[in-house]
Amino acid sequence: MFYSFFPHPKLFFSSFVVWSLAGILLWFFVFQGMGGALSLGNLAGYAFPPELAEGADDAAKAVFQAAQDGAANFWFYQYMLVFILAFVGFWMWYAPHPWQMWSVAGSALIFFVNWFLVQLDVMINEWFGTFYDMIQTALGTPNSVTETQIYLAIASFLKIALVYVFVATLFRFFVSHFVFRWRTAMNNYYMSRWKEVRHIEGASQRVQEDTMRFAQIAEGLGVNLLDSVMTLIAFLPLLWGLSASVKALPIIGEVSQGLVFVAILWSVFGTALVALAGIRLPGLEFRNQRVEAAYRKELVYGEDHEDRAAPPTVAELFANVRKNYFRLYFNYLYFNVVRIFYLQIGNLVPYIALTPTIASGAITLGIMQQIIRAFSRVEGSFQYLVNSWTTIVELMSVYKRLQAFEAAFANEELPDIDKEWLKQQENPAE
Repeated sequence: MFYSFFPHPKLFFSSFVVWSLAGILLWFFVFQGMGGALSLGNLAGYAFPPELAEGADDAAKAVFQAAQDGAANFWFYQYMLVFILAFVGFWMWYAPHPWQMWSVAGSALIFFVNWFLVQLDVMINEWFGTFYDMIQTALGTPNSVTETQIYLAIASFLKIALVYVFVATLFRFFVSHFVFRWRTAMNNYYMSRWKEVRHIEGASQRVQEDTMRFAQIAEGLGVNLLDSVMTLIAFLPLLWGLSASVKALPIIGEVSQGLVFVAILWSVFGTALVALAGIRLPGLEFRNQRVEAAYRKELVYGEDHEDRAAPPTVAELFANVRKNYFRLYFNYLYFNVVRIFYLQIGNLVPYIALTPTIASGAITLGIMQQIIRAFSRVEGSFQYLVNSWTTIVELMSVYKRLQAFEAAFANEELPDIDKEWLKQQENPAE
């Protein structure tokens, strides 16, 4: 599944995590303040501005801050690109692979573009704060804000949104091609061993369908995981800063940076709760594919052989399908009750946490919108498992089938769940 597409998968992914952590630490402790000496921003109009003279007015300070922020962002992207290119170059030299342009360079591009999209989301969050403060001023003091100012604020949002839509669309287009290349790599690997695996139960389904589903699900979960981690990196400091305006929480009372801890604790609680409720689903999904495959296989044989697919046999196989589906439906019933109830309550958590602050009038409407939006992003990142559990269950089911498939043609011991299945086939009465 992974060796066909990635060079030394375990080492590749573990080195990616270590390299990313090293890059983050080096940025915050070493390189963040070195932009003035190392940045090439002066070649692209993003040079660091000279220090302001004492006594500068507010307009000059605003211009300086805008130039400073633009130069700092440009310096960060230079740093990030150098780190990514170093990682890609090393792996292409260290472990050449037929699919390295897609698996190594393609993964790096996905990483970079995902971060860019998260940064656009941060910009949108800042826009919400400014815009809602303007609306609060306009509603509280008539004629204090002109129509032109409101239109210009809306136009500034559209500029960010249009860039986001354009980049996100191209990003999804690229990821679709990335997924199909991964599927192609798995397909080519399995077909090169076809003579050895053609007699394995469900071989055709595993090569055709399971490789497709595995690549698609792994891509979706992988991109979402990457997005969750990057969103956390971007929005957690933002929520930390915004939490300074929130001095107290309900019941608890005064507490510093309380919203951050509320988001973490609520997310950890939900993840544990949903994982416990859905603990049986992966095995049931796996068995569901097994009984479906057995039923389909008998019907296929019945197309060419009159003595196959007899009514008693087909009825028994379909009864197994029905039995497993009903068990699956029952388990999803209480799983969905727990999951949906938790997510609906979660929508109210930031408002509940902000109630004392709102009642005291300590924040503006704009800051409240920024806090709620940043809280939802941080909470959503921590709730990756909650939001992806059903997809993870499906991936685990496909992974188990492909793992058993690879174990069979590699002459390795079958996983326990496959041993259990074979035992049931040999002794159906048990």
